[in-house]
Amino acid sequence: MKEHTEGVKQFVIVTGMSGAGKTTALKVLEDLGFFAIDNIPPSLLPQLFLLLAGHREASQTGVAATIDIRNVDLPDGFLKVVEDIRSTMPRVRIIFLDTSDEALIRRFEQTRRRHPLGENLSIQEGIRRERRLLAPLLEQANVVIDTSFMDLHQHRQRLLKEFGGDAENGTSLIISSFGFKYGVPQDSNYVLDVRFLPNPFYVPELKNLTGEDDAVRDYLRSFPETVDFLEQSGRFLDFVVPRYLETGKAQLHVAIGCTGGRHRSVAIAEWLYRRYEDLRGGVGIIHRDKARVQSW
Repeated sequence: MKEHTEGVKQFVIVTGMSGAGKTTALKVLEDLGFFAIDNIPPSLLPQLFLLLAGHREASQTGVAATIDIRNVDLPDGFLKVVEDIRSTMPRVRIIFLDTSDEALIRRFEQTRRRHPLGENLSIQEGIRRERRLLAPLLEQANVVIDTSFMDLHQHRQRLLKEFGGDAENGTSLIISSFGFKYGVPQDSNYVLDVRFLPNPFYVPELKNLTGEDDAVRDYLRSFPETVDFLEQSGRFLDFVVPRYLETGKAQLHVAIGCTGGRHRSVAIAEWLYRRYEDLRGGVGIIHRDKARVQSW
């Protein structure tokens, strides 16, 4: 199969739950210069690489393809094809888009679509069955992105962080802030809870600011527990991050949570981001809930 993959720079497989944003992801990759194909049967991938060996976009940037549940009802066959491709093409990545059941049900109801696994299933049962079928793909994914609380702009920005700066290597470490009241990011590997820190929300002159503002950071830094937390969490991550990446995982996502995701988690995430900004492979930062309007 080697001759099939010569000339194709890299291959990105976009898969995941129906309704999680695979079409949006493919459009972003296409904008970045990938040759994009929507919903291709895995068995056709070898022939695809043969046809695209001399194609300009495929050779300069790579090929991106979505594969959904209609084409992976037998995951073992899909994974065998991916294994064969990886044996001859070193840059193959699986991006798995996940979303909470509640968000998926809401999206299906808003669009009035039935679940692609069949009209005789309720949406909830279709989602449960799809999760079981896709579990082997999730296990093999290089990057998992939770789109439960993302709008289209945030979804696009998350993918640009992954592919925009270095389409070959992506980002090794993602540090994000979030609000527990809006849910924990499902794609996080480690969650650090900073709700024990004093809350700037209750300081009138800080309430409308964010953790990116110096006044909020100075306020938090004035408490010994903030300094201690940064020191101890930094030592923990210094130990964990390189060892996690050495296992072959492409990316580690550390999520920092406070109540609303506007002050404490943002400030801590920014401090940790600066600690690792020179990390080999790159580090990205996401403030998921910083811009939400809060009233408690």
